[in-house]
Parts: sequence; structure tokens; C-alpha cells
Amino acid sequence: MLNLVIVEDEEIIRRGLVCTIDWLKMGAKVVGEAANGKEALEVIAATKPDVVLTDIKMPVMDGIAMTEALKAADNPAKIIYLTSYADFSYAQRALQLDVTDYLLKPVNETDLTNALAKIDGHREVKKSEELSWDEGLRAAYHTGNPYVQKVLKRIEEGFQGRLSGEAIAEELGVSFSYLSRKLKEETGLTFGGLLTQYRLQQAIEMLQAGTWRVYEVAEQTGFGDYKNFTQAFKKYLHTTPKAFMQEITVGIKL
Repeated sequence: MLNLVIVEDEEIIRRGLVCTIDWLKMGAKVVGEAANGKEALEVIAATKPDVVLTDIKMPVMDGIAMTEALKAADNPAKIIYLTSYADFSYAQRALQLDVTDYLLKPVNETDLTNALAKIDGHREVKKSEELSWDEGLRAAYHTGNPYVQKVLKRIEEGFQGRLSGEAIAEELGVSFSYLSRKLKEETGLTFGGLLTQYRLQQAIEMLQAGTWRVYEVAEQTGFGDYKNFTQAFKKYLHTTPKAFMQEITVGIKL
């Protein structure tokens, strides 16, 4: 999951980007927003995003000056420029600053998806041999299979409680064996595996927020108790929730 900060001085456009784009389907999550480059530098320092989607022409501090400040501070965030100014000089400066992409308004969601996929792909290559722990969940969001999409919707709505693959299959008017086969074909996961990955995704967001205790996160994401939560965490992320939180704490102090 890519953490994303959106920087845009026009509030209507900024709110539209935050609220109307299905970021989760693109494998991203908006963790902050800002109206200009100066404000964005503070947001970026606080949220440590993987990606910054920024307008170029803004008051106070424009996107290029902001990018230069981030580069000077060795900030690893990837930059995607979004602008209505189809000016070659901007594109040329973007290339000099080694930004990831340069997209024109109104944003084309296909181009945006491709730009994020490029970043995520580079990030995955740098990971260890475990690759992406939530690969199956990502595959589920990118498939056009209607059964998989409906299962995802039910998981999104009810992941905090008890969910039954058999009951969902009955709701959809198909056998559980048929539904299981489709899930496996499209995601490589069983229903239980898909549910676990979604719950873990939500749990990670809660742990990163630093507001809840581990046992509270376990309860609120449907794992029920600390033991089940820890087992799932170890299986997919090869660490424990407590160790994960300690890493976050160290990162904040640094």
C-alpha cells in the first residue's frame, strides 16, 4: 500500500482528488493534503508518504521549489507532477529533478494508475524475497470478476465481525466450492486468506496511527484476540504487531 500526499492550491480540485478517486483500488491511501508547497513540507515530514502528487503552479511555494527542498533533505518520496500547464520548460525541469511522472489536468485515472504502479513496482523490487504480503488482495481489487468484487464488498462492509464464505456464496446464489474456485483463480487465495489480508491491511493503518493498543486493533479488525492477530501478522509480514509498532516509534523519533 502506497501512502500518498496530495498538494493542490485549488480546494475543489484537491477535495475531488482526495474523495472521488478509488485510491485503494490503485493500491494507495491518502495520508495527507496541503494547499501549497510550504504547507506540504510540514505534512510530508509528519506523514512520511511514499508518493507526493503535486500541482506545479501554487502560491507561497510552487511544486518545483517544494521538490527541490525534498531532494535537498534526501527525502525518498516519489514525486508526480499534476498541472494544467502543458509547458515544456516544466517537463524539462521535472526530468532534471528525477520526478516519476508529469500528468496534465484533468487527471486521467489510467495514467495515474500506471504512474503509481511504476512506483510500487520499483518498491517491490527493493523488498526482500517475500515480495508483497498483500499480493492476493491487490489482485482481487484489479480483477473484473463480479463474484470476487462482491466478496470484496462484503468483506469491506463486515470485516470487523464474523463472516462466512458459505453464507456469502448463498447470498450470491452459487455454491461455496464454485465461489472458492473463482477466488483462487483470480487471487490465489481462499476466502479466509482474502479476509485475513484485508483485516491486516486495516490493522496496519490503525497501528501506524499510533492511537490504539495492539489488543484493541485485534478486536476492531475482526481478529478477536491477540493470539490470532499475532499468528496472522507473523504469517504474512514475518514480524509481530508489537515489533511493527516499535519500528514505527523508532522511525518517528528519527
